[in-house]
Amino acid sequence: MTDYTGFEGDAFAQFRAIDRDGPIHMLNLVKVKDTATYPDGRTCPGVEAYHAYGRDSAPVFTRVGGRIVWSGTMEFMLIGPSDEQWDFCFIAEYPSVDAFVEMIKDPVYRDAMVHRQAAVQTSRLIRTAPGDPGHGFG
Repeated sequence: MTDYTGFEGDAFAQFRAIDRDGPIHMLNLVKVKDTATYPDGRTCPGVEAYHAYGRDSAPVFTRVGGRIVWSGTMEFMLIGPSDEQWDFCFIAEYPSVDAFVEMIKDPVYRDAMVHRQAAVQTSRLIRTAPGDPGHGFG
């Protein structure tokens, strides 16, 4: 069973191959473990480890032009698997795919990833093209 906590080669190559200029929005849905366990054996609450990831990766995220354009708190799954509960729900905007790639290759960001890997039980990361808000659903 896949835990959906990191990038997989084929999917990342497909992500990069989408040929479109301009900003991308990344929908993040994250479920953290009750207890995060680091490779060196230390532990802490999963939420604490995920906050450390956010804190340590923020300078790189900001430097590449990233920003959070929406965040919210999941309250109830009306349509979908009732066992999917997300602790963190947000949309991060990047000026381009290259900016996103620059971030994940940055050594400071890679160091911060140890916290994410320790914290996350499962996640979804969905690339979307920003649209114009309007009236209606389609």
